[in-house]
Amino acid sequence: MDAPTVTPNSPATSPLAASPRHPPAAERVYAHVKSAVLDRSYEGGTFLTEGGLAEAVGVSRTPVREALLRLEAEGLLRLYPKKGALVLPVSAQEIADVVETRLLVERHAVAKVVGAAPAGLVERLEASLAEQREHAGTGDLAAFAVADRAFHAEIVRAGGNAILAQLYDQLRDRQLRMGVATMHAEPSRVAKNLVEHAEILRALREGAEDRAVDVVTRHISWVKVIARGES
Repeated sequence: MDAPTVTPNSPATSPLAASPRHPPAAERVYAHVKSAVLDRSYEGGTFLTEGGLAEAVGVSRTPVREALLRLEAEGLLRLYPKKGALVLPVSAQEIADVVETRLLVERHAVAKVVGAAPAGLVERLEASLAEQREHAGTGDLAAFAVADRAFHAEIVRAGGNAILAQLYDQLRDRQLRMGVATMHAEPSRVAKNLVEHAEILRALREGAEDRAVDVVTRHISWVKVIARGES
């Protein structure tokens, strides 16, 4: 196999290793690998060995296999029994599908919210934007992606459609992974996201529905640029 193989961080350097109360072994492996895949510590195309993961998290191979099966079912890995797993690259089709779904949900939600924002929404969005600026200042792209995603999720939930909100939540992992990948591919995107989020917030405050929908459309559609590097 041509994919690079990595040896994960040792247990001594893992935050999980320092915790006085460990969750079940398989859950620890699952959290370790998923976090690293989403923040691109494990890039697409990397091969993770069962032995390396077992050593990194301080468990036997049995919970490693259990965790890898779960991550394969979520579409993040391709499993090679008794060997390990390949981190799947983000495909151009996946990007297109996520962008299309986000546009359908988020344009609808922001149009409903403009002029009828629930109490506290603007304040929560302002707090989210402040958090994003803090993470941008420290260069923590993974934390920035989480705060970025939370900003959009607030608007979707404010739209009042529980089914759409649940559908949106199902995109969470893909959004986080693509968000980090986008910012790695185009570092200037961090500053642009901040500007566009501020524009969305301003349009909500001013009750400018058309402008809010236009900014959301431009903001989300840009994610397709990632396909240039990870198709």
